[in-house]
Amino acid sequence: MTLKDGKTGMTLKIVKIEESELKQRMMTMGLIPGTKVKILRSAPLGDPIAIGVRSYNLALRRADAEKVQVQQIG
Repeated sequence: MTLKDGKTGMTLKIVKIEESELKQRMMTMGLIPGTKVKILRSAPLGDPIAIGVRSYNLALRRADAEKVQVQQIG
């Protein structure tokens, strides 16, 4: 499952971030394996999505969220 597939309200744990141009940037923003994230909402047309990471909210494009492998924990 990828972060893109998550539905509003789901709590997920990051398993892996695939190689991409933004991998390092996403990791510096707190998206590292083992981190819990919560899907907060998505824009009316579905792009971008808002997630809660640690103590802040982050908006990601669906194309970038597709690179983040997650598993559901709650």
